[in-house]
Amino acid sequence: MTFKTFFLETLPLKLGLNTSPRLSSIGMVKCSADDDISAIFSWESTGDEAYFHSEKALPRVGFNMLEIEIEHDQTSAAAGITFDRGNGFDRRNTIYLAVRRGRVAKRICYVPWGIKGIRLEPLSGKKGSFSIRRFRFIWLTPRFAHSRMLRRLNYADRHFQGAGERKIYTALRQESQEEGVNWRRLLTAYYEGTFARGAPNFNYALWREQIEPLREPSNNRVSIAIEKLTEHSNFGIAIASQGASIDDVATTVDSLISQRYSRWYLLVTAEQNADSDIQALLAQRLEQHEDLAAHLLIQPSDGDGAFYNWITSLSDQLDYISVLAAGDALASNATYHLAAHSFQHPDAALLYGDEDRRIDGERSLPNFKPEWNADLLLSVNYMGRAVAFSSQRLLQFIQPIKSFEDVDLHALLLAFTDALPKENIQHVAYIILHRRYSDTTSAAELSPNGPGYSRSAVSQFLKEKNADVVVSEQIGVGCRVQWNLPETPPSVTLLIPTRDMVHMLRPCVNRILELTDYPNFDIIILDNQSSDPEALAYLNDIEHEARVRVLRWNHPFNYSAVNNFGARHCQSDIIGLVNNDIEPINSGWLTEMVSHAIRPEIGCVGAKLYYPDDTLQHAGVILGLGGVAGHAHRFFPRSEGGFQNRLNHIQNLSAVTAACLLLRRDLFEMVGGLEEEHLPVAYNDVDLCLKVRELGYRNLWTPFAELYHHESVSRGADDNPAKKARAKREVDYFRGRWADQLLHDPAYNPNLTVSFEDFSLR
Repeated sequence: MTFKTFFLETLPLKLGLNTSPRLSSIGMVKCSADDDISAIFSWESTGDEAYFHSEKALPRVGFNMLEIEIEHDQTSAAAGITFDRGNGFDRRNTIYLAVRRGRVAKRICYVPWGIKGIRLEPLSGKKGSFSIRRFRFIWLTPRFAHSRMLRRLNYADRHFQGAGERKIYTALRQESQEEGVNWRRLLTAYYEGTFARGAPNFNYALWREQIEPLREPSNNRVSIAIEKLTEHSNFGIAIASQGASIDDVATTVDSLISQRYSRWYLLVTAEQNADSDIQALLAQRLEQHEDLAAHLLIQPSDGDGAFYNWITSLSDQLDYISVLAAGDALASNATYHLAAHSFQHPDAALLYGDEDRRIDGERSLPNFKPEWNADLLLSVNYMGRAVAFSSQRLLQFIQPIKSFEDVDLHALLLAFTDALPKENIQHVAYIILHRRYSDTTSAAELSPNGPGYSRSAVSQFLKEKNADVVVSEQIGVGCRVQWNLPETPPSVTLLIPTRDMVHMLRPCVNRILELTDYPNFDIIILDNQSSDPEALAYLNDIEHEARVRVLRWNHPFNYSAVNNFGARHCQSDIIGLVNNDIEPINSGWLTEMVSHAIRPEIGCVGAKLYYPDDTLQHAGVILGLGGVAGHAHRFFPRSEGGFQNRLNHIQNLSAVTAACLLLRRDLFEMVGGLEEEHLPVAYNDVDLCLKVRELGYRNLWTPFAELYHHESVSRGADDNPAKKARAKREVDYFRGRWADQLLHDPAYNPNLTVSFEDFSLR
């Protein structure tokens, strides 16, 4: 083990309040660059106890701004900081801060009295290489700290997002009175939560302990809220118990008994009730909980149609019905959250919530889901088992089968949601179900006991809709639906704006021409005042290519205007917006994108883009990231599946980048093209997508169109005063135009971070 001590560079001290602790490597850390402590990846973390320790130059007691800059080789990482108050380091009190390559991460923390030392875990237990560029504390006055904390809650906490500092302060004061807690403690807890949630790959156990309690209403609040409900929904919970142990059945039954909203009913068939163990369990629970008898609805079995007949007999008594596997446990507020949501959305025909897994008694593997996502459901049953069906509508889709175990949940969800208005499909953004986990559970299990995707269900569903598709299975991941092209494929024009930069344009155009198997496309190169002789020569030569035209745009750079100009000069069925730094990887990229763009319900279609080092550059745009919008899963390795395997699934997203975007020309014209006046450079593609979505079309991203993207090489960075001023104007306009949508992206989840692009916990 190598021991080293070093100082980190800091800015000049101000009033003696700027402190940089002196760190020594203690845990599983080894120095990989003895001669240059500032070199990239000077250190290597070799285990889950890799940390630095300091007992010198400790920060001043009170509020401090903590600043950390760590260069690392991880997709995502979080630093952990723990204070020793004389009793050693307790990791339960560790504070976390997501650290992104090339960025200084900042957060306010409170340094307690009597600290004896500080422990820094640069990668929070992950193995990897790193260098610490900055680690310092800056003391703050309480007033300033509180103001900054309120400001963060305004954009980083879903309860307060966009409310404004004054309203957040008022809400905290009101909550402090209701709960008997000092408002400053509440402020600190909520603020702390935004950083714990933002830590990439954050420890879910710690999230459950520190963050979930802030989300979940207290018993007092639930009681008050239930009293205010003027309409109450009744929920029937059926248990699929075939092959389950009595302990599994007990787990599900006990989770129902603990529900804070009491209008639930346990659905038990006579066949299940005939099982002596289940009968004994119910008798025991009836003895322990006298009111349980009022919650049992037992229906005699009468042959192959028992399940259907049973649902029919209960449809007038129950508003919603759920089917759980024995061993699943409802969260204590599950029926309350469902009831509250159904009260707010009385037309909801289907409610579904978030869920996690119970492994050896511990909750893990959280699944925070998007709102209604029709194309994602064709790939995988992303809704899981945390679903409540309207009992009246359920009768239309339940076949006369005998038992719960015969239900193909993926098939049922596809049929149930088909042609259902999206406002009638409601997502409840709370963990409402802790699913039973078994090592023997396969991804292809289709009963309520399985996580669920069903190639046969998807094939049958699309066959009944006369869709011309091929459905294949991605083993262990989900389904891929390939939409066949018509006999005469639609015409496509790819618009490529450029200025000089022939070393980027030439491989872009050549690669498209050489590698694209789509038969009916052409390219319009939009030359925006090129002056480089080599570029001009190339443009003159390439015009002789049958598929290529060159149009001159002799005006100052305006990405929106130059593409609108190009669109006016093409008559193709489909317009493709393509950057001059794009290179296709697979020959079917354009065929894949066109096959979706011609679907009448689909608007803009985006591709999967990589940086030259094979890390992900674009997998769709998430609204609200960084306060405006950002790319999902950016910097993830090409081989990774991302959160809940979403990098492997065709899905609906709010927006996609115009670095490679297709849409029908009539839609482009219908929304007036790209915004020229207010968005000449940035966010015009997101604006275009949102205008298309506003008309009711679904934007879509596919992982099966893969290209390299060198990202804004030709335009350059916003690194001078004029560019910065222009960028600010664009951000201000975009935020003003789409303020409500930026607060809530239906393709995302409010429990996931808006500070980073890695789908980590929020």
